[in-house]
Amino acid sequence: MSVSSTNVESMKEMELIGVRIELPSNAPIVLLRETEGDCRLLPIFIGGAEAQAIALAMEEVETPRPMTHDLFKNVLDDLGVRIERIVVTELRDRTFYAELELAGGNGARRISSRPSDAVALAVRTGAPIFADESVLEAAGHTVEPDEPEGEEPPAEEVLDQFREFLDQVTPDDFNG
Repeated sequence: MSVSSTNVESMKEMELIGVRIELPSNAPIVLLRETEGDCRLLPIFIGGAEAQAIALAMEEVETPRPMTHDLFKNVLDDLGVRIERIVVTELRDRTFYAELELAGGNGARRISSRPSDAVALAVRTGAPIFADESVLEAAGHTVEPDEPEGEEPPAEEVLDQFREFLDQVTPDDFNG
């Protein structure tokens, strides 16, 4: 069950930009971007297996047998439970926390999750991704738009600006 409660007013909708390798450490990160407002980027360091699971789902690669996240999605589907949203709820001691918000015949539930697993499931189910404002304040990075007001910069431009940010950041910078 849930280890924390999320204040709906403090949640910001995010979009999955992708999974990247941070150099020179070769550490995989999942990159989320706020869909409105400051369009802050949220990098979350994840494991290699989780990075692969997210990338496979983003590319809609079907494996011969269900991978773990596919299996979990299939179980939820068979039980009539849907993922309403996933929320990156907090950053504590350089560790991100997330929750799956589920809905089914037995009502709504929140389940604690690693953000990487939550994102892997969100990609597979089409569930929206959110982050708590406190997480964005602690670990978000604002990309300065070069575009006129109302126009969104191309994804590659955002990634280039984020790569510049990554050249200067270390995992210790996410101490919150």
